[in-house]
Amino acid sequence: MPEKKEITVEENVLDANRRLALANLDTLNRKHIRSLDILGSIGSGKTSIVKQCIRRLKKDYRIAAIAGDLTTTIDADRIKEEGAPVLQINTGGQCHLDAAVIGKTLKSLNLDDLDLILIENVGNLICPGSFPLGTHDRMVVVSVTEGPYMVVKHPYIFMDASVLAINKMDLAEIMGVDMNRLKSEALQIKPDIKVVFTNAKTGEGIENLIDALNLKPPRHA
Repeated sequence: MPEKKEITVEENVLDANRRLALANLDTLNRKHIRSLDILGSIGSGKTSIVKQCIRRLKKDYRIAAIAGDLTTTIDADRIKEEGAPVLQINTGGQCHLDAAVIGKTLKSLNLDDLDLILIENVGNLICPGSFPLGTHDRMVVVSVTEGPYMVVKHPYIFMDASVLAINKMDLAEIMGVDMNRLKSEALQIKPDIKVVFTNAKTGEGIENLIDALNLKPPRHA
């Protein structure tokens, strides 16, 4: 009996999150704002990819970023270096962002002055997968330094993602990781996922990533 109660509570939480995510998406659509939820482990290169994307897109897009972290502002501070407004969300012990906190955060932004919102989720490849935020796309970032089994060990995180960035491509040979195998494994999990190899440190592959995300200049440009 206690187990059934626990399952029911979990289902209620997930259902409530999905409803709030739809409300967030409706708000963004009404304001004609594209949004991206960026998932990945700590150290995969999420922040560096966000910085590289902002650097290339800020001439055409009015961009804001939301950075999720357990306690620090390190990632938000790094993103601010690119000149985009950033809102920091510290989750405490919570291992993911959720639709409720994103809904509250959207109210803190002047949505009429934005075309694109990049959300860097908490560094985790398990919890965030069950909590959609109401974004238009999800991108997963994995790095070759996480080993050759990163994709097969975390299949669920790719199921709702539209793009996979396999980062730190310059270290693949040193780490003994076959990037094409990672790509093949991701495609087995989700056949229509777009896979891009990147080096966020140098910017290699970022233009291909932007193309994969279909980030065309907004109508006001």
